[in-house]
Amino acid sequence: MRRVVRQSKFRHVFGQAVKNDQCYDDIRVSRVTWDSAFCAVNPKFVAIIIEASGGGAFLILPLHKSGRIDKSYPTVCGHTGPVLDIDWCPHNDQVIASGSEDCTVMVWQIPENGLVTSMSEPVVVLEGHSKRVGIITWHPTARNVLLSAGCDNQIIIWNVGTGEAIITLEDMHPDVIYNVCWNRNGSLICTACKDKFIRVIDPRKETIIAEKEKAHEGARPMRAIFLADGNILTTGFSRMSERQLALWNIQNMEEPLTVNEVDTSNGVLLPFYDPDTNVVYICGKGDSSIRYFEITDEAPYVHFLNTFVTKEPQRGMGYMPKRGLDVNKCEIARFYKLHERKCEPIVMTVPRKADRLCKEQGRLLAVLTWWFVDVVQFTL
Repeated sequence: MRRVVRQSKFRHVFGQAVKNDQCYDDIRVSRVTWDSAFCAVNPKFVAIIIEASGGGAFLILPLHKSGRIDKSYPTVCGHTGPVLDIDWCPHNDQVIASGSEDCTVMVWQIPENGLVTSMSEPVVVLEGHSKRVGIITWHPTARNVLLSAGCDNQIIIWNVGTGEAIITLEDMHPDVIYNVCWNRNGSLICTACKDKFIRVIDPRKETIIAEKEKAHEGARPMRAIFLADGNILTTGFSRMSERQLALWNIQNMEEPLTVNEVDTSNGVLLPFYDPDTNVVYICGKGDSSIRYFEITDEAPYVHFLNTFVTKEPQRGMGYMPKRGLDVNKCEIARFYKLHERKCEPIVMTVPRKADRLCKEQGRLLAVLTWWFVDVVQFTL
């Protein structure tokens, strides 16, 4: 018998925003014109880039510090220009890196219980870019290795322990780099550039091992991320300004494995990938929705699952690592959505039959308990 509906564990994943008292209110989210997420999260803290006079700053809030945030709450404020990107170290939950318009990268050590006073002295300052630094990403497996990319079209890989540049990738990108992503073991990086090229680079050999011209033909910014199997997922725009999602095999990048038309809107699509479930979450800047897709090994490869819709548009988005989730509640992802004046956690959950059975058993037990009490009282 032919199966009509594709079987999937994640077909019924649903999103739910938390209650108001669990949101972070009265935060002046940055208005800088740069297409980064403006938010970074780990199991201890949420970091948010904010508006600041006389330089750049970002907030570091312990996860439990929800509610209204006082205007005098301490910030990290060592940059002399607006902060463009932040990223938590995957090997140490108290270390965060920031890139700024002042052409520097700074690494900060956050106290275990959060900030008590504003912090202006970083652990290390990394100087090597000649223009603003808009992309920061830590190496996924090697400690103290940090990648930065700037508007000088350079990618620099740093040894944070010594403060020195290990590798500098010059003359590979003729225009602004939109994003950089490590593969799962950190042996390769993929980049999306304003010249409409997607490039796969071996940073140790300093060579381009694969590239694709006009991966998306539209003029708006693209994004490219590695998947667990080594393929690349890209988001971008068609010539008719339709937003697209495409999947590429780096062994043969002549044609994409698949291209999905998402919708027609002008917000840049930010992809967030969960390698454990093979689900990709797509958040558009200025959108009020999160779309999620499942990636499989067989055609058509990318399967639309569902859309989580809210009323308010998002200014940015933070994505919690898997080790910070409450798996006992079947939580598979958690986002921190930035509004104009607040940060709202959104929980993605897989419903389980066991949950329904437990509820039904609980109701039955309650009915039997009341019946038993009635019988005892009647006999007495």
